[in-house]
Amino acid sequence: MKEINKILVPLMIFFVSTAVLARDSKKKVDDFTLTDYNGKSYTLSADKASKAIVIMFISARCPVSNSYNDRMSALYEDYLPKGILFIAINSNNQEDIKEVKEHAKEHKFPFRVLKDRGNKVADAYDAQVTPEIYVVNQKHELLYHGRIDNSRREDEVESKDLRNALDEILAGKPVIVAETKAFGCSIKRVE
Repeated sequence: MKEINKILVPLMIFFVSTAVLARDSKKKVDDFTLTDYNGKSYTLSADKASKAIVIMFISARCPVSNSYNDRMSALYEDYLPKGILFIAINSNNQEDIKEVKEHAKEHKFPFRVLKDRGNKVADAYDAQVTPEIYVVNQKHELLYHGRIDNSRREDEVESKDLRNALDEILAGKPVIVAETKAFGCSIKRVE
C-alpha cells in the first residue's frame, strides 16, 4: 500500500497543479489597428485606462445584431462611467464603410464603430456571428467570450451573460461563466 501511495500522491499533485495552471492561464487575443467610419485609427493596445474592453462584432444588415442595438447602447451607458470601454467592429465584406456609417448614425451608437476590411480581426479572433462579444483586460487576456444575453427578444431574456461578466470583472472576481454560445448571422467574409 505504501508503494502505491508513493506513486499515486505525486501523480495526484501533478494533475491538480496542471488543472490549476490551466484554469489560471488566460487566452490572449491579438492586438489590432482599425479605422472607424470617419477614417480615425484605433489600436487596441493604445487603451491604457480601461478596466476592460468590450469588443462587439456587429452588422448593419443582420436582424439579430440589430435587435441588440439598444441593449448595446444601454450597456455602454451603464458601464462606461465604471471604466469599461466598448468598441464595435463590422467585419462583413458586403457592408461598405458608407453603410456602416449610416447604420451607426441611424441608431445613434455612442460607442466607436470600426471597419474590419478583409475580416482580418474577425479571422484572428475566430468571430463567427453578429453579435459576438469578446471582453479583454489591459494585457489582452480574454475574460469573456460569447453572447450579450440569451434571447434576441429583450422581453424573453433570462440570462444577462455580458452584464454578469462585467459586474464580476468590476468586483475583482473571476468571471464564473466565461464562455457562452454566441448566436446571430454569420459574418460575410472575403473569399
